[in-house]
Amino acid sequence: MKRREFLKGMAATGAAASMTGGLGVISKSAHAADKVDFGQVKGLEVEVLSETSWFDNDIFKKNLMDYGGAMTNQYTIPWDWNNAGGYMTKITVYPLEGDPKILLMDTGWNNEWVDYIYDEKSDMGKLLTSGKVDTMILSHWHLDHYWGVESTLKRSPKITMYAPKTYFEEDMKLLKGGQNVAKTKDGKEVVINKNGTPHQGKLVLTDPKGEKGDTIYRLMPGVAVKMYDVPILLRVRGENVLYFNVKDKGIVTVTGCCHPGILTLNAWARRNVKDYKPYGCYGGLHITLFETWDPKFDDIIKGVKAFQLKKVGCNHCTGWIWGEKASAAGVPIVKGTDKYKSYKRTSTVAKASNVFLTNGDTVVF
Repeated sequence: MKRREFLKGMAATGAAASMTGGLGVISKSAHAADKVDFGQVKGLEVEVLSETSWFDNDIFKKNLMDYGGAMTNQYTIPWDWNNAGGYMTKITVYPLEGDPKILLMDTGWNNEWVDYIYDEKSDMGKLLTSGKVDTMILSHWHLDHYWGVESTLKRSPKITMYAPKTYFEEDMKLLKGGQNVAKTKDGKEVVINKNGTPHQGKLVLTDPKGEKGDTIYRLMPGVAVKMYDVPILLRVRGENVLYFNVKDKGIVTVTGCCHPGILTLNAWARRNVKDYKPYGCYGGLHITLFETWDPKFDDIIKGVKAFQLKKVGCNHCTGWIWGEKASAAGVPIVKGTDKYKSYKRTSTVAKASNVFLTNGDTVVF
């Protein structure tokens, strides 16, 4: 496969679901007459623990190209460990009554980076150790969202986990306290991930039917998980998306990579959530992953504007170029700060435009 064709394919995969508006991935149960009602929250705050899954796009792309491309099994690639970071998000939910609840979405990739974020750049390490964070939502099984699981489990081995049921043998091997190896071109075996602390807590394997057959899992009043069974790059399938219903404001989505597509997520909510009102989103939106532009991405900007969201917080796999073009077109992009510059490593694609909510930033919905 030629490099140009590969990159074009990566970009197209990131946008395909968004371009359909969700018509191709909504399950049959989503067409039921009764709309779902999962309550309300007073508000939520999202803190970017880390959105730099890797630091240099060129190194990551070279690893992919050298070992077969985007459709390769992620467990067969001896990734450059020095380029690995990770994606993790801290979510503080403010219920209508009672104390705030803190959730963790995803658990990074490189354990050294995750430990650094947990203990030196946030309070997540202490919160996990003390048991104040008792639930983690794994968005999907990609290396940059999951392979750092040891860093979470060694602090909270009994944490409740929500994860897509579409796992592979290697995924579960890591969760249960093992390691996986890949071979280099010269046949040398390299350890690509490890976990010395087996998961001992409740594991909820999510599927599109939901917990009660109405397509969602209710974490608490106003908070729901929906699993979209969609194909993803690197032999991964399925992504969990968090939906929050904020009183007097509307629906907020929080994603890891948004592989189903931002338009799909909002189209589902518009069709299926009782008293739906659009409000906001946060996460990687998987549009221009490697900063390559295609005119069809302009249609995603138009689609997002059509939903009339009030706050759009993006980073990670969204693409700085999309964030900049969307902001210029009137999409209400929530700007980040320069806090990320205080971290020991930064992304090579970070720009002064601050259209990303990057490491250390927060957004309130």
